[in-house]
Amino acid sequence: MRAINAELSKLLSLPGIWLALFIGAFAPAVFAALDSLTQKADIIAGISTRLAEVGYIGLGFGVQGVIILGVLAVSSEYLTESSESGGGQQMTTSLSVVSSRLYVLLAKGGAVTVISALLCMVAIIIMVPTTHLILDEYAPAFEWSRLFGALCYWIFTALLAVGFTVLTKNGVIPLAVLMINSSIVSFSVLLSKITTLAMYLPDRAGIDMFMSMSDRFHTPFIGGLVMFAWVFVLFIIAAIVFYRRDVAA
Repeated sequence: MRAINAELSKLLSLPGIWLALFIGAFAPAVFAALDSLTQKADIIAGISTRLAEVGYIGLGFGVQGVIILGVLAVSSEYLTESSESGGGQQMTTSLSVVSSRLYVLLAKGGAVTVISALLCMVAIIIMVPTTHLILDEYAPAFEWSRLFGALCYWIFTALLAVGFTVLTKNGVIPLAVLMINSSIVSFSVLLSKITTLAMYLPDRAGIDMFMSMSDRFHTPFIGGLVMFAWVFVLFIIAAIVFYRRDVAA
């Protein structure tokens, strides 16, 4: 528990964390508001085919905050400190305090999970009233089961960012790939045009936990299991690589 508290303290001391928290808290409401304004006329006319998705789509696009969070949790450890501080890396200090590399990785995962869950709750608290304010009585019903699915989606996405960054030791690649995939071009959606196996990619399966799309492939429970399996396998690979890696390399 002390290791998780230490990781929480380190995360909250990073300058970039405030950008992650700001984006995570407000981006879902912005996306939901834009979607609500775009769809409002069709919804009032009763011809919208996407009413069930309005609002929730903000939670689908608004995970950039937790992606930044997950990447920062690991990449910050490999930044070289100033010469006044010895020119070393934070990772060396972390491993001298917590000798087990597995505990370090699990503590980071625990800290990221806690912040991601709280951030998603804040995002929901802001997004739901925003959607109701724009659509009024036409706003979709926000079901607790689907909101919980979105919560799991955020946590799993953040943990994927952690595992990915452990493998690369660099924040640029995972940040670029995950943010582009979640906001601009979904690689799994593109691949699904070629093969249904793409439906088992983590982001595509995770979306089925809370989005009522016409092309839904999994039940919310199965979608969650698939995404959790990806997180579990990636963390095992990351733990093996982290255990064998020379920190100074």
